[in-house]
Amino acid sequence: MRLPADIRTRLVGIGRLPDRDIDLAEAALTLAAADRPGVPLDPYRRHLERLVADVRAYAGGAQPEAPLSLRIEALVQVIVRKYGYGGTESVFDDLEAANLMRVIDSRAGLPIVIGILFIHAARALGWPMAGLDFPGRFLVRIAAGGQRRILDPFGGGRVLTARDMRDMFKAVAGNHVELTPGHYREMTNRDMLLRLQGNIKTRLLRGERLYEALEIIESMVLFAPEATELWREAGLLHARLDHVKDAVAALEEYMRQSGGDRARYNTSMLLQELRTRLN
Repeated sequence: MRLPADIRTRLVGIGRLPDRDIDLAEAALTLAAADRPGVPLDPYRRHLERLVADVRAYAGGAQPEAPLSLRIEALVQVIVRKYGYGGTESVFDDLEAANLMRVIDSRAGLPIVIGILFIHAARALGWPMAGLDFPGRFLVRIAAGGQRRILDPFGGGRVLTARDMRDMFKAVAGNHVELTPGHYREMTNRDMLLRLQGNIKTRLLRGERLYEALEIIESMVLFAPEATELWREAGLLHARLDHVKDAVAALEEYMRQSGGDRARYNTSMLLQELRTRLN
């Protein structure tokens, strides 16, 4: 399925924005709409507004002054308890679990999607919250009054200790590795959108659904045109599908953006071969 023109235009617009100006939930809805052409977005926008209003009401209306414990309680009580958002291990095999519109419909989704709901509600109330680039499980960090807590939105919004995070990390990476400061890295809005779509791309590639994976990658470069490796991925997939002209264009953009590394050398050799076929 090719991107509808209006969705493409909106994604290009997101790609031109400074990261701080990206509305994370609205961008996620735009990406979701690509899979559901013609479905109106306004009911989903109203639901997101309702989440914010309910969290605000739970926090007593004085949301900027709410203590950290009340902020966490309000988010969990509304998003998890009242509206029932969460997920089981089965969502990791479900492509629809990465689509914000379908997650709002079903209340079940991947950790990154549930996390986006937490971030949207918190930031709308002026509560600083960031997504963390944690392996295997998207987490969020909320701060207030000089304190910070890390939450697991997929796990019911529970507060995680350092030991919890160590155990989660070793469960996916093995007992021979240890957490580093890089595992607590805060993600930009664009990074979170890339992680969201990356879940879909990985599952499609695993299922050898190459055309669909390529469409996801091409949507990703629209909102993240400087994500260099995506251009290489697009070029390699085009080449594998014998789209020689498109492969050359994507790999040339990769070469323009990338530095001098082994992948660049291998790409230049492939480009030479593809240009020969093109000519």
